[in-house]
Amino acid sequence: MMYLFTGLNYYTSSMLILALFFVLFYEAINGFHDTANSVSTIIYTRSIRSKFAVIIAGLFNFFGVIFGGLSVAYTIVHLLPINLLLNISSRQGLIMVFSILFSAIIWNFSTWYYALPSSSSHTLVGSIIGVSLSHAIINSTPIIDSLNISKMIDIFLSLIISPLMGIIISGIIIFFLRKYIFINKKYQCIHMTPTEHKKFFGKNKPPFFTRISLILSAIGVSFSHGANDGQKGIGLIMLVLISISPLNFVININATNDDITRTRNAISCLEYYSKQHILQLPSIVSLSPYILNLYKQFNFKKSINYYNNSNYPIVNIKLIKQQLYNLNTYNKLTLEQRIQMRKSLLYISDIVNNIIKLPETSIVDRKYLKNIHQDLLKTVEYAPMWIIAAIAISLSFGTMIGWQRISTTIGEKIGNKKMTYAQGLSTQITTAISIGVASYTGMPVSTTHVLASAVAGTMIIDGAGLQTKTVKNILLAWVLTLPISILLSGYLYWMLMMFKL
Repeated sequence: MMYLFTGLNYYTSSMLILALFFVLFYEAINGFHDTANSVSTIIYTRSIRSKFAVIIAGLFNFFGVIFGGLSVAYTIVHLLPINLLLNISSRQGLIMVFSILFSAIIWNFSTWYYALPSSSSHTLVGSIIGVSLSHAIINSTPIIDSLNISKMIDIFLSLIISPLMGIIISGIIIFFLRKYIFINKKYQCIHMTPTEHKKFFGKNKPPFFTRISLILSAIGVSFSHGANDGQKGIGLIMLVLISISPLNFVININATNDDITRTRNAISCLEYYSKQHILQLPSIVSLSPYILNLYKQFNFKKSINYYNNSNYPIVNIKLIKQQLYNLNTYNKLTLEQRIQMRKSLLYISDIVNNIIKLPETSIVDRKYLKNIHQDLLKTVEYAPMWIIAAIAISLSFGTMIGWQRISTTIGEKIGNKKMTYAQGLSTQITTAISIGVASYTGMPVSTTHVLASAVAGTMIIDGAGLQTKTVKNILLAWVLTLPISILLSGYLYWMLMMFKL
């Protein structure tokens, strides 16, 4: 882990340690801010005691981070264009990092304090966008060069669609439970609130099957939350390390010889594929902002825009193959060569993605190209185990504190009636599935948004109605999160840059 500080002076090393501390602090806030997502229903329905519920949530948040992968993490990293991330000074990198962290922490903590279930995802994405926009304005550069527009659109779509899916899916589940399952009087208690159940049956706890279902679905929410939100923390740390210490983290210097060999073979396979599908190349050129110099080898006379900037290095596949030839460790590469390697591999992976999207690409070829894509990014999209473990511990620790505020909002203040067992179960199944799918596809969605929307969907279908005041407050927090995060981080970045702090 000491390689973390290689090539850094004392001041930069100190600031890097401070930045990492704030990332872990942000992740802990994320934990206790979002704990209600997984514990509110099982605590409210008296399925399990609050202390045990919080411990279980923390434990499975931890496992979610450890086994959740890195697809969401690098969606966060790639939100900043590679040229912006790698072409800034260490001072600019520090200012950028602290502006993102401070704005995200301030808004997350504020909404938690006022018991509003807002989105940590929106906060982080907004903070990154705000810094990028401020950087573009200060340096008089085009905004399109300071933001990965296509990645930003994908993230926005996922953040907008996921709450709608929460309402729809939870509504379908509660309708199914109401109409087609548990129609026997023996199971009607699933549609009771805990108060009603105690009144009729004299028991505080729900029926055994219902209780087990609620606990298991809550575990699913905790695991999914860890997999999605934990990856955001991992992505944030990698963003910090790549911008401040590129020598050590721009590419995986601890990559094994097998990993490098797989990358080299993937490039050779792509070259062979391109020669076999030469007629597709013009279509690929028109789709991709990153252009391989490979096309020139086939004498295509076409005006090519190299990512809207003629100064960008032209990615030559033969040069990359030459760099990787007989290379068994990235430690042999200079900083400039490591940066060039990262850019080259990311550009090539973008080409592969666009080939996959072409309608004429067969199903067999798509599967083949996805394997190539995975091998290309083997040494680029990575995270050391100590980072994953640190985020997992921070998130699980934060999960074990501060859950009461938002839990009450989720359980009692969204609908006009208190939550029934069936509503709690529907909500948790919806959240676990939705967040799990999003994590698998690499989309950073809001666990809070999905869960709160799912609660609203069950209340609507059950005819309970919604509490207007609470819903308005939640919607207001949701609407304000992005613009406030953008303005706050952008202002912090501008202030620190202008005052030379």
